[in-house]
Amino acid sequence: MSSITADSNSVAAGHSTLRGVLVAFASYAVFAFSDASIKILHGTLPAYQVAFIGSLFGFAAIPFLKARGDVWLDVIKTRNRPLWMLRFACGAISAICSIVAFTELPMAEAFALLFLLPSFVTILSVVFLKEDVRWQRWTAVILGFIGVLIVLRPGFRELSIGHLCAAIGGLSGAVSIVINRALGSKEKRISLYGAALFGTLIVSGLLMLPEMMWPTAWQWIFLASYGLLGAVGTVLLMNAAHLAPANLVAPPQYSQMIWAIGFGYLLFNDSIDLPMALGIVLIVFSGLLTLARERKRGTPLPAAVVAADTRAALATAQQANADAPDR
Repeated sequence: MSSITADSNSVAAGHSTLRGVLVAFASYAVFAFSDASIKILHGTLPAYQVAFIGSLFGFAAIPFLKARGDVWLDVIKTRNRPLWMLRFACGAISAICSIVAFTELPMAEAFALLFLLPSFVTILSVVFLKEDVRWQRWTAVILGFIGVLIVLRPGFRELSIGHLCAAIGGLSGAVSIVINRALGSKEKRISLYGAALFGTLIVSGLLMLPEMMWPTAWQWIFLASYGLLGAVGTVLLMNAAHLAPANLVAPPQYSQMIWAIGFGYLLFNDSIDLPMALGIVLIVFSGLLTLARERKRGTPLPAAVVAADTRAALATAQQANADAPDR
């Protein structure tokens, strides 16, 4: 009887894991549609204003992120105010820079640079968390940066503010994830979300004042699409992290590259030449190699590079911190 019970539990766990992975794929598809909404706006509104309005819609996710026992004020409470404020700043920087990147660059190219996030996490974890990083992960970092050089080809093509913003967006997202690791499971998920949400809201709100303009009806449609789809993607990713281990929820993020290439071809007339395709492959391989190594070592994973802001990264990062062994 106990054997039958164990088998049925194993089957149920397998079904739950499969559902979790499928929900993760769905969440990253939703985030890709959110990012495409930014691209459709194509700079017709200031990036600060897009970030501000998107963060307003981001409040829709809070009731779903609020855990049992949480109170509404927990969205601004924290056990470590300096790190919370650093995440506050990183949330704003990441959101604004990523919006500029998606506005200025082909979607696939913007994602390729943002996918440097796992490499940045590795470097920052060594510097600030004193993690022991072996040669396999350093190899992944080097491959990622080689891929970026191939994509950018400095000296052979003109670089823009979009390239700089994509790199800064990936770096600020990596800082946010290192903060999540430093805080561990002590910080509530709603507080981590609130730091990035209020950071984006306040910083972008102040910066947009000199050039604020009232959106047209069609602009409101895509602003709502950007903000609400980002909130929906966050909730889906959180549910995926409950159904499946975080080390299985993170890798599907690279399916966003398929969406980016498809949107670029069908909607934005983007093109990818052979060197750029090779660079993208190296960057994606670098990220997957990093995830594989960290899964093997039981390290909390670099969470998703998702919508233009990286708030939803906490959906997997918090669960990974809770599951990871003490080190």
